[in-house]
Amino acid sequence: MTTITPIETGALDKALRALKLGGMLDTLDARLAQARAGELGHIDFLQVLCEDEISRRDTMAMQRRLRKARFEQQATLEGFDFGASPKLPAAQIRDLAALRWLHAGESVILYGPVGVGKSHIAQALGHLAIRHGADVRFVKTSRALAELAGGHADRTWTRRLAELARPAILILDDFAMRELTAAQADDLYELISERTGKSMILTSNRQPTDWYPLFPNPVVAESLLDRLINNSHQVFMNGPSYRPNKRPGRAATPSTTNAG
Repeated sequence: MTTITPIETGALDKALRALKLGGMLDTLDARLAQARAGELGHIDFLQVLCEDEISRRDTMAMQRRLRKARFEQQATLEGFDFGASPKLPAAQIRDLAALRWLHAGESVILYGPVGVGKSHIAQALGHLAIRHGADVRFVKTSRALAELAGGHADRTWTRRLAELARPAILILDDFAMRELTAAQADDLYELISERTGKSMILTSNRQPTDWYPLFPNPVVAESLLDRLINNSHQVFMNGPSYRPNKRPGRAATPSTTNAG
């Protein structure tokens, strides 16, 4: 390929920036070197530059989705040590990693004792969905209810509800921790109804059948929970606490059963 002079390269830089193709600039010198060495023809040169730009945009989009998700930690299934808790249903969790439930608009309920890794798995599934292009939002259930309650006070309830209803996956952590007030139950009912056809991930210390008494109105409880529970994959997570494995300064224990 013909050698490009610095002046011509400068003009190309300007043109690429004007077209919002700045990702090509990061690898332009390397691609030019390949072309000069005869490794890339004219069409190949253009193709790899376009692929560089696409890769940059995909990376930036994923980073934006990760920020919007507001995860407490950047947890992944690859980083979860299933070997530390042999009682966990690893096969069932790995099956969820195929994300068929997301494409079907179904939900996931992770329940079990405190500290077994429910929040880690929930965020890991959310992280995986983001890598596949989905929008995700992680929030403590108490915080979500507080946000909606605040909307009643300042007349932004509709907007706040829409924000929680928008993502493809809403992760409600620490669901059903305590009894709900009538207002909280109504807000939760509206949120679940607004998300009809969209997926959720719920983590809870209680099994789903124990959620019903937490609602002051049995009719609201049955209408909301029957719809949610019957459209969900339920995963009982049991075993010793996973939290000691995450203490600062603790050396990681090698395991051949890490999630992949």
